[in-house]
Amino acid sequence: MGTLRKIKKSGFRILFSESGVAYICLIPAFIGLLFLTYLPLLGVVGISLTNWSGLRSPDFVGLDNYVKLFTTDPYIKDSIIATLYFAVISVIGSMFYSLFIALLLNRKIPGRAFFRAVFYVPYVLPAAAVYVGWSWLYEGNFGFFNYVLSELGLDKILFIADSSYVIPSLALISVWLSGNLIVIFLAGLQNVPAIYHEAAEMDGANGWQRFIHITLPSMSPIIFYNLLMSLIFNIQVVTPALALTNGGPGNSSRFLTYLMYDQAFVNHKLGYASATTVVIFAILSVFTFLLFKTSKRWIYNEGGDDK
Repeated sequence: MGTLRKIKKSGFRILFSESGVAYICLIPAFIGLLFLTYLPLLGVVGISLTNWSGLRSPDFVGLDNYVKLFTTDPYIKDSIIATLYFAVISVIGSMFYSLFIALLLNRKIPGRAFFRAVFYVPYVLPAAAVYVGWSWLYEGNFGFFNYVLSELGLDKILFIADSSYVIPSLALISVWLSGNLIVIFLAGLQNVPAIYHEAAEMDGANGWQRFIHITLPSMSPIIFYNLLMSLIFNIQVVTPALALTNGGPGNSSRFLTYLMYDQAFVNHKLGYASATTVVIFAILSVFTFLLFKTSKRWIYNEGGDDK
């Protein structure tokens, strides 16, 4: 009996220890991940092995959807190229733009709170309103950008009607919408220890040297997070194609998610669309793995623990 009491007491101590309470509090999160992420993902994989149209019972077809996707689908190659092209431009542009604006907003300037709100507001605006507004700016004859070009004596550009310009034009909108990245960068900049800058300034370091050797290393975890979130968001892009281009001109903006939408809700090929979804997930997984794999080489940990 004495041994049993000791076992019970030790069990209660473990249960109500700090780690035990943490595990208990994580249970709702695990349940949410299970039912909102992992089980739906398995469901999509299962549907991708069928020819389900949503209107009748599905028939199991194995890997036929994947074979058709990569052998006979006329859009898959252009879709992958358009998606990666857009993602690269948008991610790089968003990172530079948001960090630059965050550096400016971190300085003591008049109306700083107002300007912070101005740069964050685009992120929370309704997507439909944003893209309608940008369609007016991009209009081929009377749009603002072409008006400026004509005033400068330059030829007008069909920003979203020319396959050479459509992806950079849509990527510019994505960069402009990166107000969330600005806020996160700004929070990270405010947590960079001022004592580091003071010590470097006393040693004669100029502003650029302090930025390269102090600010960037201290911000590297924030940069990693923003880079990962921006990559995930931009690879799954679909709104610009739906709102402005319908995948055109030609197939130049037929992103993978737009291809998936077209297959599922226009052609009613839910099994085929699920196969495309799995391909998108695979591409995201590869880039995420590479990002995590290389992160240890450039992420600075103040405590010196790189595990």
